[in-house]
Amino acid sequence: MTAGLTPAAVATASAAWNWYPTDATTVETDGYLLVRWPGYFRSPPHVIRFDPAAPVEETLDEVAGHVRGWGHDEVLVWVKLDAPPALEPSLRSRGGTIDETVDVFALDLTAGSRALDVPDDLEVRWQVDEATTRAVIQVGIEAFDEGSMPGDDRVRELAAEARADFDARRTAGALVYLDGRPVAAGGLTMAGDVARLWGGGVVPDARGRGAYRAILAARLDHAVSLGATTALVKGRVETSGPVLRRAGFAVFGQERSYVVPVAPLVTAG
Repeated sequence: MTAGLTPAAVATASAAWNWYPTDATTVETDGYLLVRWPGYFRSPPHVIRFDPAAPVEETLDEVAGHVRGWGHDEVLVWVKLDAPPALEPSLRSRGGTIDETVDVFALDLTAGSRALDVPDDLEVRWQVDEATTRAVIQVGIEAFDEGSMPGDDRVRELAAEARADFDARRTAGALVYLDGRPVAAGGLTMAGDVARLWGGGVVPDARGRGAYRAILAARLDHAVSLGATTALVKGRVETSGPVLRRAGFAVFGQERSYVVPVAPLVTAG
């Protein structure tokens, strides 16, 4: 393990990773970050940051108030590596059920990325225009069975953002094509010298063809070209996890999300 890949360093980098789209509604305090997603995500509000020192019960009650005000009856809360010990028991006591479990993986890139035996019939392209932006979104919808295509105006905005970020060497979205059809997509965002790899997915009928390896290899090579010394990814235990392990990533812990019901307001009769 290199000096930069200590458990504490990975936990800090993981906790600092809080993404949401620019058209989301947010409530941010010292204790938490609550995100209400745009309608095309079809997802309940998420707590994506929970400060380790925040009072758990009071903070969850405050979050519930915002969620009720938005007309939702549940909230998804992420338990990250730095979560207060009381958070997970409290979520369970409130009726929360686990929605997703991810391993937090990290890879030392100081010696470059390694070859991943990508099949020759796969082609990689980058998200730099409206057509590739639509393809990235569509792959995500099919791969994760959630969300829907945003309206044309929003797609054009996302395409412009993707091009600007790619040119500025901040963020890049990669697509893998099989027989001319986009079948896998994934992104990376630079945070200092850490490359955050996100959104890697493959459409169901193309799985087992090496497309995930291709999307991983493309992003790792690009990350190295951008000066990354560490790659960080949160991989689903049952799907991407085995591929990441074979690629040399090490596991530094797990993060879990809970879907928690929000009780309706009770008014005096």
